[in-house]
Amino acid sequence: MRTEEILAAIGTGLWSWESSTGMVTFDAEAARLVGLPAEPVSCHGYDVRSRFHPADWNEVDGVVNFAIAEGTVAEARMRIVDDHGTVVRTVRSRSKPVAVDSPGRHEYVLVGILQDVAEPSAASAVHTPVTGDWRRSREAFLLDAGRALAEAGSTEEVLRVAGSLSMPGFSPDGLAVFGVTGDRLKVVGHHGHHMGDEKPFTDMPLDTDYPAAEAVRTGQPVYLPSPEAYRTRYPTTWPLASGFGRRSWAFLPLIASGHTMGAWMAGFRHSVAFSPDERAVLTTVARMLAQALTRAGAAETERELSLGLQRAMMPSLGPGVPGLTVAARYIPTGGGLQVGGDWYDMIPLPNGRIALVIGDVQGHDVRAAGLMGQLRIALRAYASEGHRPDGVLSRASRFLSGLTGADDRTDGEDGPHSARFATCLYAEADPDTGTLDIARAGHPDPVVISVDGRAVIRQTAGGLPLGIERDADYPTTRVVLGPGETIMLCTDGLIETGGHDMATGWTRLRPILEEPVEDLEKLADTLVQAVHGPGSHYTTGPLVDRREDDIAVLVLRREAPRSRRPPGRRSAMTIAQAEPERVAASRQQLRELLHDWADGEQVDAAVLMVSEMATNVLVHTDGDALLVAEVSGERGERRLRVVVGDSSDELPHKRCPGEMASSGRGLVLMEMLADAWGVDPQGEGKSIWFELYESSEPAAVGS
Repeated sequence: MRTEEILAAIGTGLWSWESSTGMVTFDAEAARLVGLPAEPVSCHGYDVRSRFHPADWNEVDGVVNFAIAEGTVAEARMRIVDDHGTVVRTVRSRSKPVAVDSPGRHEYVLVGILQDVAEPSAASAVHTPVTGDWRRSREAFLLDAGRALAEAGSTEEVLRVAGSLSMPGFSPDGLAVFGVTGDRLKVVGHHGHHMGDEKPFTDMPLDTDYPAAEAVRTGQPVYLPSPEAYRTRYPTTWPLASGFGRRSWAFLPLIASGHTMGAWMAGFRHSVAFSPDERAVLTTVARMLAQALTRAGAAETERELSLGLQRAMMPSLGPGVPGLTVAARYIPTGGGLQVGGDWYDMIPLPNGRIALVIGDVQGHDVRAAGLMGQLRIALRAYASEGHRPDGVLSRASRFLSGLTGADDRTDGEDGPHSARFATCLYAEADPDTGTLDIARAGHPDPVVISVDGRAVIRQTAGGLPLGIERDADYPTTRVVLGPGETIMLCTDGLIETGGHDMATGWTRLRPILEEPVEDLEKLADTLVQAVHGPGSHYTTGPLVDRREDDIAVLVLRREAPRSRRPPGRRSAMTIAQAEPERVAASRQQLRELLHDWADGEQVDAAVLMVSEMATNVLVHTDGDALLVAEVSGERGERRLRVVVGDSSDELPHKRCPGEMASSGRGLVLMEMLADAWGVDPQGEGKSIWFELYESSEPAAVGS
């Protein structure tokens, strides 16, 4: 009697499948079991795929691929369906891949048997793979494990996730991850052991008679279902492993991108047979674990590189400057390699003053960081030579223009040699007087916070960003900080991050700046937290295209003397002949200064007089106007004094304009609206001033 006849008598059929052609061969019994006529047949795999339940076909595909990878037997149950999709029987398949010699290709023939199996009872159906319950739990586990490992951002997190995995039906009680360094095998992390238990395995040669070392050497997993199997295969290291009280072990290589990076050990206190399904789960977890460790290692290396680069480029503020307090922060927020072009600096100057610098090189990449480092060094060099702020920025613009080739682009706009620009604000501060001479290159204006907590954007003259023109001009603006006043310099990331523009970003920051804070370090932290912390996700701006830019912020405060004198406010502004639009800026600045003045009509009067005085200087003289406004005294009894000076010696005189005259009313208005006013000749030029009193009794306020 032939073998086929013997197998058919016990309901078993033979089949084979060729990987090169995709052809399947059934004997008569196997053909009958899959719903074909009971006769030997050869056909393509696609022709018989419809005979199997779709879910089981996908399951078998995975089992077969696993068997091919490990050279083991593939075993699975499959449901056979008729033309209407009704299940007619359940069969069990056992197959073995046999390699076929094929030059340059990996070909094989899968040879196996099919057997008819009894229909499971209702009580046991839930425990069989055919019902899909175990399969679904396994798939759910793998999905959860993959998601958790993908979200782990560090090696420590990956090991913690691996230690918390609860595998369906055979969870290990101890895990260890081994890494390869040269020809040594080292423990990267472990779970389920006491501290110190890993010492015998911490560092060993790769040729050690140990399962993890063999898994790394061969790239094949090692399954030890019993202590006897361990003791027989690895007698040298068995005494070290016997003390852990485990019954089964699995050692799997960790392979990523074709490179074996280590091994993973899963130990069990109960016996595990390591069936094909269990091996498939362990192999899949090992692959995900290798990928997660590779990502985490790359991310940690990247973070360390970027942090080291930023630490090397970012200066320390050094010792404190008498009379001034300074705090600074830099936060990379753009993602990717955490380096960018934002920076800040504080430079001691030869004249005893200090220079505060803050800037932002275009881009968020390594090149931007490199340019930032070069530009920062150049600025330091120009400042140390004793140049004024405008001269420092002019030289820096010429330097950056030559460095990036603004006039000779060799690539496209975004190529590696494309021109880059940088915004920058340079302020030379005098600790004794509180004056800051500010030059600005396309950078956001500074913000001045008065002693009573009012935050005002201090408009300053500015020029083009650095690097756009070789010979750009950068006018200087003088800002005077009174005792106790604070100035904040920042890059646009502090304002625009989170979908904001300059207007909405300023609205978001203003309440924080006006909150009374004595410690500048705390103020700097609060500003960053408001933009980059958890609360920032609930205060997003109106822009759909959310910008996530680096943040640099520099805060300086002039220390106030310890006295009982009431705090005052002071504002100064130069109105150039070439910039008549700054008359409007002076009106707005005066309104900001008088934000809490008791009488609104007095504020309107003061704004009108300032506008008239500044306009007269621009119309009747050839020089610039310097406007200084100062508020002093206790609230409710304060005095406003505004002085507008110019370089002309011609004194104004009161005129009597007719009804249709378009000028000549300046002094008439001051006489009507001001509590006091006057014209003071000076050595060079003159000054016109007026005073307004919050109280109806000006004598009650000290002069």
